[in-house]
Amino acid sequence: MKAYAIYDEDVEVKCPIGYLYYYDKCNEFIIELSSELDKWNTPLLFSSYVENNIYTIPKAASLLWVKERVIPSGRQNIGSILKNHKMKQYNEMKLLELSGGRCSQDNCYIKKVEYEDIPLEIRKRSEDNVLECFTSGEHDVICVFGDDTVRRVDLTKLIEMNGKIASVLKNNYVFRSVKVGVGGYSIVFNETIEIEKWILKKAGIKINISVKDFYHFTRENIVDTAKACEILGCSKQNLTYLINKGKLKPIKPNLKENLFFRGDVERNRW
Repeated sequence: MKAYAIYDEDVEVKCPIGYLYYYDKCNEFIIELSSELDKWNTPLLFSSYVENNIYTIPKAASLLWVKERVIPSGRQNIGSILKNHKMKQYNEMKLLELSGGRCSQDNCYIKKVEYEDIPLEIRKRSEDNVLECFTSGEHDVICVFGDDTVRRVDLTKLIEMNGKIASVLKNNYVFRSVKVGVGGYSIVFNETIEIEKWILKKAGIKINISVKDFYHFTRENIVDTAKACEILGCSKQNLTYLINKGKLKPIKPNLKENLFFRGDVERNRW
């Protein structure tokens, strides 16, 4: 990840108004604004967030801010522009660096910084980001957060806030596609439908189990083929027979190496 301080020449105090995080491996952006901002000295695009005390800007809005400041990919002579700058392909971040983050709509600009130089107050915001998530039942998602809390989120209660969630619940494949969004700031369905962390924490019901409990469960209660054979005192061929007969079910099929819940394996000893 690369970090850039965002400055605004219209602000009297010459401190960054925020920071742009660029996740180069997946080409995605997150903007963290200073909590000292109000709706009057915040870039217009973000004023509605700040007005609601939201200072972590979602990736879609962060990308929009970046796109406002770079040459659009559909420009007629874009090929020549990229060639002149020795760019093999279109890349928003490289173009943003070339322009210094400036555009005609405001007086903002960026400067590259080290992550460690970002104020602690802003860096600490990510401490409770999403670590893991998985579906439960037909409409719930279990989210594990970095602050050692676990919450159950009922997606049906979020449909009014985000109509796209209804389409998620209508399609089991999309529902099961849930994963942690870039940086842990959200969860994402089908790579496109995002629910931000603050919504998950507000809507989720806290479960009295910790992140460490999950890790302990995984370490102690998930076994591979070799361990399953050891527990049952059988060969791999016998284990395959149990699987084919439906007496033992792998956690996730179609893997090169089967994984099982220890309890399922133990039950075949009874």
